[in-house]
Amino acid sequence: MVEVVHHHRPTLKQQNKPFKSKHATKSALKEVAKGRIQRSSQKSAAVSTAAQLRFNRRNTQKQIQAAKRASLIAATRIFNGVEGAPRIVAVIPLCGGICTEDATRSLASAAGEEIENLDESGTTLRMKAHRFKTSLMFLPVQYGNFWDALDVAKAADYVLFLFSPTIEVDRMGDTLLRALQAQGLPTVVSAVPPDPFISTIDQKSRAAILKSLLSFIQYFDPSQTRVYDLSTSADSLNALRSLSEGHPGEVKWRVGRPWLIGEEAKWEDDILKVTGVVRGARLSANRLVHIPGMGDYRLSMIMSAQSRRNKLSAMDVEPQVLSERVPSSADTLVSTNVPDDMANEQTWPTEEEMRGGPGPVLSVGDNMPDAPQGTTPKRIKRIPKGMSEYQASWILDESEEEDAEDNAGDQCSKIGEQDEEEVIQPDTATDIEYDRKSVVAFSDLDAEEEEKQLKEWRNRVQEERDAQQFPDELDTPQDVPARERFARYRGLRSFRASPWDPYENLPKDYARIFEFEDFKRTERDIHRAVEAEGVEPGTRVTIHIEGVPPGATIPRLVIYGLFQHEHKKTVLHFTVQRNTEYEGSVKSKDRLILCYGPRRLQVNPVYSQHTRGGGKGVNNVHKFERFLWHGTTVVASVYAPIVFGRQPCMLLRETEEIQAPELVAMGSFMNPDTTRIIAKRIILTGHPFKIHRKSATVRYMFFNPDDVQYFKPIQLHTKHGRSGHIRESLGTHGYFKAHFDGPISQMDTVCMALYKRVYPRWSEPWRSKSGMHGTKGQDEDIVME
Repeated sequence: MVEVVHHHRPTLKQQNKPFKSKHATKSALKEVAKGRIQRSSQKSAAVSTAAQLRFNRRNTQKQIQAAKRASLIAATRIFNGVEGAPRIVAVIPLCGGICTEDATRSLASAAGEEIENLDESGTTLRMKAHRFKTSLMFLPVQYGNFWDALDVAKAADYVLFLFSPTIEVDRMGDTLLRALQAQGLPTVVSAVPPDPFISTIDQKSRAAILKSLLSFIQYFDPSQTRVYDLSTSADSLNALRSLSEGHPGEVKWRVGRPWLIGEEAKWEDDILKVTGVVRGARLSANRLVHIPGMGDYRLSMIMSAQSRRNKLSAMDVEPQVLSERVPSSADTLVSTNVPDDMANEQTWPTEEEMRGGPGPVLSVGDNMPDAPQGTTPKRIKRIPKGMSEYQASWILDESEEEDAEDNAGDQCSKIGEQDEEEVIQPDTATDIEYDRKSVVAFSDLDAEEEEKQLKEWRNRVQEERDAQQFPDELDTPQDVPARERFARYRGLRSFRASPWDPYENLPKDYARIFEFEDFKRTERDIHRAVEAEGVEPGTRVTIHIEGVPPGATIPRLVIYGLFQHEHKKTVLHFTVQRNTEYEGSVKSKDRLILCYGPRRLQVNPVYSQHTRGGGKGVNNVHKFERFLWHGTTVVASVYAPIVFGRQPCMLLRETEEIQAPELVAMGSFMNPDTTRIIAKRIILTGHPFKIHRKSATVRYMFFNPDDVQYFKPIQLHTKHGRSGHIRESLGTHGYFKAHFDGPISQMDTVCMALYKRVYPRWSEPWRSKSGMHGTKGQDEDIVME
């Protein structure tokens, strides 16, 4: 017997540290290296690796800080000094009974400054803040002036919202806040103007009111941390400091786009001369400008203007031409093309030419006389076993192919003559479906019984439609043939993959619009060109605008520079989502007001499904949406002037009160794709009258046999997922026999999907019925000759 020796686990054994000699020989070092060669470090040997890494990190952070500091200085350079460009503050009250003048006076008194009016109407105020080494321009808006508030907020660097300590924000103020949020807000400052009521309550109640107002405004702007009480000098000074220091927040749609607020305006020789400070980006005389509510206009030149200090000191400085329009490279006011009616001319023979002479033309539904016996030969076609008549109609014999090639010109003269074909199955005894034809005898119901059953069936369909289980379902009319009522519709085997030519049967409006070959590349080239030409922002200039009506009344003038091609019209697509507070019905092609960028248009948008990620799919076909539902994102398509950049948009609906529109939806610009196909779908439904396994007799989808033959090639489907096709027509009331890929039940519904491409209606510039919008500008379309 072998004696078992006990051993401890090797992990419990002590392993001493191997001896390391500080004076290893060369042979020992070679043996340790095992042939490897150590690369010499590119860094300096004087600095260790850890110290080098620490130095690189510190240097990187220092460079980032320097870049941020430089960008902040560059962004606020135009505001430096009391004579620099003023910071524009839009003063917007959200409640009734608020005096904007008291709020601006409270801010001025806190710094010991005075406010001067730049115009007689008092719509533009200016204040020099010597304590903060800057100047402010206040643009007050009266409560209830919805459109003026939107225009002022577009051009402002700051928005000062005024709340009342006693009156809550009503529905009009809530709509205005949501509209400003959808449009894009700059830096927001919230305050309560001086009020006699707030000075009479104790400190605890005052803090509770301010806390409640802060909670309300944080729902729309979470960055708000405080609501200032302008009745106290300390809060007034802090509010003024928030407006005078720091860098105002950027509005995304204004990035890279120039704009100017007119401080002075006058007419000379039918030219409007506006003086102001260029903001945003470079302004060039070769580009067009847009005046909200009036239209697009051309600039003849841009002249330098005196600063306010030199003007007050009576120093004459000769103005210089900073930018002048070059006719060869300047934009024109052409917005649409001239439709060429001869471009679509066809040489296809007319019905009279095909007929060979004058005379009535027989349609499909006319009673054509029977042909004499022996003049219409009957051909027998041999087909594989199990193939239906529908499948056999696509098979051509070799003789048929030759006749189609040799006698192509004779087909037009023989359009009324058709050969009858009889499909014979090789073995009909084993085909249960085919054998059933001779077993079941079909007989038409009388008219009274037919009408009774139809009314009962449509009542059930109406109940399903009320439940919105199938919104595209449509009843086939009885007085009009379906082939005439749905002549513009087509069938698609696959909605996402079936081919559809985007340039076929286009409306005349498509001949008036422009199309981009590569929109992204054009946008990059335009932004690159803007950075190289024009007057730099922060320069005080006088721009000369041509074509402005001399009788136009302009209470507050804001001018926006347009990019190249932004005056031309095309098909624009916007992704929109319905406002949760709007309860009305929104249907496609309803008249709405579209606001995007500096423009406002009166549009009739067409809604379609928005694919996830904005993809086009194989055929770029998207389903038409009849209504804009809550909780869904859809694509709204309109004819509108081109726009570049990620522009926010919103849809408004007019009411009886002009200054109280309803916010319907908001979203952003997607692309100007003219090849996007918006397909309207309708579902023709039928009732399975008699069922035998995979075959069924269907009724109430059509009401005459000619319609059954017309729509025979289109695939059928059921609500329970079966697919099939029409095999033959039965009787004279539109009954037909259909075959499906599986058994169907009596409770199922047979459907046929038809599609038609739809287009939006032509848009027009929207103008209010009051104020400066009453004049006719140059927003009307100018065609290209």
